[in-house]
Amino acid sequence: MKEECGVVGVLMHDADAQAKPASLQIYYSLYALQHRGQESTGITVKCGETIKSIKGMGLVPEVYSKDDLLKLKGNIGVGHVRYSTTGDSKIENCQPLMVKYKSGNVAIAHNGNLVNGHDLRDELESEGRIFITNSDTEVIAHLLVKELLKHDPIESIKAVMSRLKGSYSLALMIDDRLFAARDPLGFKPLCIGEISGGYVVASESVAIDTLNGELVRDVKPGEVIEITDSGFESYQMFNEKNAAHCVFEYIYFARPDSIIDGQLVYKVRERIGRELAKEHPVEADIVSPVPDSGITSAIGYTEESGINYQEGLMKNRYIGRTFIIPGQAMRETAVRLKMNTISENLKDKKVILIDDSIVRGTTSKRIIEMVRKAGAKEVHARIGSPAIIAPCYLGIDMATREELIAAKKPVDKVRDAITADSLGYLSIDGLVKAIGIDRGELCLGCLNELYPVEIPGEKCHRKQLSLDEFEEEDQS
Repeated sequence: MKEECGVVGVLMHDADAQAKPASLQIYYSLYALQHRGQESTGITVKCGETIKSIKGMGLVPEVYSKDDLLKLKGNIGVGHVRYSTTGDSKIENCQPLMVKYKSGNVAIAHNGNLVNGHDLRDELESEGRIFITNSDTEVIAHLLVKELLKHDPIESIKAVMSRLKGSYSLALMIDDRLFAARDPLGFKPLCIGEISGGYVVASESVAIDTLNGELVRDVKPGEVIEITDSGFESYQMFNEKNAAHCVFEYIYFARPDSIIDGQLVYKVRERIGRELAKEHPVEADIVSPVPDSGITSAIGYTEESGINYQEGLMKNRYIGRTFIIPGQAMRETAVRLKMNTISENLKDKKVILIDDSIVRGTTSKRIIEMVRKAGAKEVHARIGSPAIIAPCYLGIDMATREELIAAKKPVDKVRDAITADSLGYLSIDGLVKAIGIDRGELCLGCLNELYPVEIPGEKCHRKQLSLDEFEEEDQS
């Protein structure tokens, strides 16, 4: 699985913007959100009467220089780090996406994936609208500009949200006004914080922490926030009975020190480990994590089981996004570039190996083979998520059903395929308990094949109301 995207919006008070320009605050925030996307990044700032951007392929420290950032003199802006779930990996798809229209300018940073993006694009193209990217974000931009020619920004955003199906957390700069919007089911995280000299909206609270700010709260599902000099104005556009927060934010994507929808991710992962130990106990000498995402769950497993925690694998923290793999024979070397064994900790040991998930199974197999080669007597795989049996259509770059090992094989066959002595997945009930959010508030589509929005060929377990139905429900 690949990370999704991270969005940031910053508004600094005019008096503070000289000493703390919005561009630098966005830069630091994006650095904190780098784990959400390593493909490209961009910052767009309102500089006087003009809007200026810096964009590039690569990591945050590779794209920006201090001199370039200081040239973006302004008190309001948006930023983005990207991993493509729709749209090719090229500079044209780099966000924020900026659009000029008759009455002004719009800059959009988007995290998510639209289920009806292709249909909306076809409709817009039939009207004669021209697209320069193949990302969902440009669909949103075209719809928004159409509405802005007729309505004020708040009504325009509401009208656009009524057309979109799927996941989206947005940071929007419309001329010199800053907005945040979250889809009616709240798939992707988005929160608001107060910082010295201004306000910030970001995908995760760690961005606010990096700016030495204070988390105010999450943006609610279906809510639009306008951030102003005096604070923020809330507009609750839609009121779904239940949310559908992505469970993999808690399992894998978010940083452990983030607070998402009221839950500290570190504590969730610790509870995942505890539930794993209850559901799948096994006699062993050590509990060892697959770094980094398995570390906190391994601590929870240790605390619940009483079995010693010991690192048997060490991650290379300096490896980039990509590296050269000359051929198939080099796949094991590729794994070792990312990770190496600590043989002395593994030799002659019965090892419980904690990982966050199994997707195709190939990486799990190679890691287990490395642990065995280092001298482990037994390797018992414990997975901090249920088996992934279906694809994600809502913003995670996940494998197809044909590629998902658990979609084709029962647990014992997966165990054999990854060469483990035993295999235990966390149950869905155990995961829900660990997250601490009601089951009806979570998106579990990739785990149970029941999706919260209508997707052609898939089962949907709830009805998503149209704008008219929302308004009728509000009136009643």
